[in-house]
Amino acid sequence: MTRLRLLISEALHSIRANLSTTVAAMMTVFIGMFLLGVCIALGSWMVSWSNHTKKEITVNVYFCAAETCKKPATNTQKEQTLLRINQINRQGLIKKFRYVSKETAWQQMQKSNPDLTRGLRGTNPLPDAYKITPKRGEDAGKIAAFFRPLPAGVQDVNYNKKVSERVLKVAKVIEFSFALMVLILLVASTALVANTIRLSIFSRRREIEVMKLVGATNWFVRLPFMLEGLICGFGGAILAVILLSITKIVAMPALNLDFNATDVHAWPFTLTAFLMVATGLVLGAIGTGITLRRFLQV
Repeated sequence: MTRLRLLISEALHSIRANLSTTVAAMMTVFIGMFLLGVCIALGSWMVSWSNHTKKEITVNVYFCAAETCKKPATNTQKEQTLLRINQINRQGLIKKFRYVSKETAWQQMQKSNPDLTRGLRGTNPLPDAYKITPKRGEDAGKIAAFFRPLPAGVQDVNYNKKVSERVLKVAKVIEFSFALMVLILLVASTALVANTIRLSIFSRRREIEVMKLVGATNWFVRLPFMLEGLICGFGGAILAVILLSITKIVAMPALNLDFNATDVHAWPFTLTAFLMVATGLVLGAIGTGITLRRFLQV
């Protein structure tokens, strides 16, 4: 306890003696963590949107109908198709599948496109079909390939290949960009914190040299500075959380955006705030540790 009190008092003394550099370090963490929070909020929402879009990809197995084929699909052919779908399902590629009769498909079209159905004058050109939802959007092509060549009674198998591939490419770009932005922010924040804290340590380099010459261990010298870095990191992160919460309360209603629509949503604010504070503490400690390595070589 005595040693802990000594470390805390040394850290507080250093903060008071170098208030300007302490404030500069705290502001550096504040800016970095605020940008990190905004990046997490927007990036996680975009990743959630891309995942939602990938879930919308379905493989449609259309059966031959009397309106479009000379020989409509028989019940036996539909059962054989179901057996093939079950074989694919056992390989773990399918999340769910369901049979959609032409009557059900017509009712759905009447709800979604009433003008179109009125123009058809009561005729129902839609075929019976199986709608297959892959576990991963990327597996849609593999599932469709299992139906090549087309089984007897099946008119077509499609998953809107061009649109699906474009969606998957956009999703990959979003996920990569999110990870890259977070990495760049962390590296830049660490470098800025290290450079800011270096000013405080440089002004006390003589004191560090004397402590080393009289037998102080590296950790005895390092801990007060690292504690100072933790305080700066924590203070800056808390300020960033406060500003981000104000931005969330004020800016979101003004923009009239609903980020929680359907299953598309950003990470919870409490989780984002926790990550910001934890990252601020880590940056403060790492920035101080990196800077001290040079001055401990006496």
